[in-house]
Amino acid sequence: MASSLTTLTARPVTNLPEGATITATRRFEGKIVVVTGGAAGIGAATALRLGAEGATVIVADIADTQGEALCAEIVGAGGSAHYTHTDVSSETAWAALAARTRDVAGPADVVFSNAFILHRGSATDLELDDWNAQIAVNLTGLYLAARTFMGDLVERRGSLIASSSVHALFGLPGHPAYAASKGAICALVRQLAVEYGPAVRVNAVLPGPIRTQLWDDVEPSGIEAAERATALGRLGTAAEVASAVAFLASDDASYITGADLLVDGGWSITKNSP
Repeated sequence: MASSLTTLTARPVTNLPEGATITATRRFEGKIVVVTGGAAGIGAATALRLGAEGATVIVADIADTQGEALCAEIVGAGGSAHYTHTDVSSETAWAALAARTRDVAGPADVVFSNAFILHRGSATDLELDDWNAQIAVNLTGLYLAARTFMGDLVERRGSLIASSSVHALFGLPGHPAYAASKGAICALVRQLAVEYGPAVRVNAVLPGPIRTQLWDDVEPSGIEAAERATALGRLGTAAEVASAVAFLASDDASYITGADLLVDGGWSITKNSP
C-alpha cells in the first residue's frame, strides 16, 4: 500500500516487473465513493486510489483506528475522505452509513462492497455460527449495499462493484462458507446487473493470491508455493486489485456489466501436472 496519496501517481507497485507502473488519472473528480471494508488491504488501497483520482471517499469499516488514520492520510494529501463505523451485516448500520454519506458528501456515485470475514474449517468442523457470520458479512453485506444505495446509483447512473474471490470458482480445503458466499456474490452481481441496468452497472472483482495481512502468518515456503502457482510467478498487490476496481467503476468500463473480473496473476489458469 502506498505511504501517501500522492505517490499513487506514476508510482512503482511492489513486485511488479522492473520499470512497470500504475498511474492514477482524475476519472472520479466530483464523484462520491463508498468503500466497505475500507480500513485495510484491498479496501484501503481502493480508497487511496479513488481518492487520488478525485473522489470523495467514504470509508466504512469496524476497524476504527485504521479507518480514521486512512482518511487522515487521504485528507492530508489534499483529498477528501470520511470514516464511519459500519457493521455490514446490519441493516441499521447501512441506513446510518447512507445518512452519513449524504450528510457529508451527497448521493453515492460508486459503491465498492468489499467487507469480508473468513473462518476456516471443513463443513463438518465449521461451527454454524461461523458459517452464518460469513454469509452475513460477505454475501448479505452486498445485498444490503444494493438495497441501501441503489436509489442513489440509479439517480446518478452509477456503479456497484463487489469483492468476490477465486474461491468462487475453485474448491480449496477448509473454506466452505467463504467459497459459498463468494460464489453467491457472483450470482447476485449478475442478477443486480439485469435488474438495475441500464442505469447502474454491477460487476465483481475476483482476486487471487494478493499479499495482504492474511498472508502475514504464512511461512515463506507457503508464499513461494503460491507464487509458483501463478502464471506471473508472484503474489499480487492490493494496489493492483484497486486498479481493477477503479477501471470497473469508471466510464472506461461503460459497456461492462454483470462481469467477473479475475485479478489473480493467472492462478486460475495454471496447473502443474506431469
